[in-house]
Amino acid sequence: MIIKKAILAVLITAALAGCETQTEGQQRATTGALVGGAGGALLGQAIGGNTKSTVIGAASGALLGAVVGSATTPQRREDQQCRYQDRYGRIYIAPCDDRYYNGNY
Repeated sequence: MIIKKAILAVLITAALAGCETQTEGQQRATTGALVGGAGGALLGQAIGGNTKSTVIGAASGALLGAVVGSATTPQRREDQQCRYQDRYGRIYIAPCDDRYYNGNY
């Protein structure tokens, strides 16, 4: 019994240590997957009332939660890209400058 608790403690510690090196987008996707999986499991159990429905609901909720969490991550200002057109009509993509943020584009 003590060995099972020790193994569980090591696994939980390893899982939490892995979260420290994640980017903000990865953290939001992980949190979304956890919350979505729990909500999907509850919903699947409420609708289907059996194990298969619970597993399908958890998987669907986790997938949807991860996608939503990742998609709603705000971009850092220096990572945003803008489309520009030069005086010859050529269009190019480059990092956004202050004109974009000030509305003078």
